[in-house]
Amino acid sequence: MGNKEDLLAAARTCIYERGFAATTARDIATTAGVSLAAIGYHFGSKDRLLTEAFTDETGRVIGDDLERRIRATAGQSPGEAFPRIWDGIAELFDRNREVLVASMENLVRIYRTPSERPRMGEMSEIAVSEIADLIAESYPELDGSRARAVAELYFVLLNGLVMQWMSNPDAAVPSGARLGEALNALTAEKGSGR
Repeated sequence: MGNKEDLLAAARTCIYERGFAATTARDIATTAGVSLAAIGYHFGSKDRLLTEAFTDETGRVIGDDLERRIRATAGQSPGEAFPRIWDGIAELFDRNREVLVASMENLVRIYRTPSERPRMGEMSEIAVSEIADLIAESYPELDGSRARAVAELYFVLLNGLVMQWMSNPDAAVPSGARLGEALNALTAEKGSGR
């Protein structure tokens, strides 16, 4: 790994061990085995390093799993695929508890660090665009606008389910079937009996 990758990995290690509030730039540089100046050179600031480290980590862990779920349902109709994509999502959260806890801390940190909000917005836009491309590829019957709308829904739904799970990890998040039932209720025509 190069210094930049070493710093990203070190930032995650320090946060998992100490939390955001107790982690210093010096802790990260020492863990990475690089000079303190390397943070400024590669990221400009400790705040930018932390934004990049945890947005990347969450995208890798959670985003890659969402991608796998969408690809596994390619060829089905988007409506048939929807409940299958969301089934077992709580188990994904359970397996990645530390990443999600750190990511929630990171979101609060970003909210309180105005200089990082634009970068977080850019990274969220990239994530939604990548999901939209994947949805358009997996469900070719959706045009670009509808694939983008589904991607936005998936992004919001994923984040909402994470928040619900974080606030009460022992309570059940809605199953894919239950979410599909809600979607069907919203799209059913009046008087159809569905």
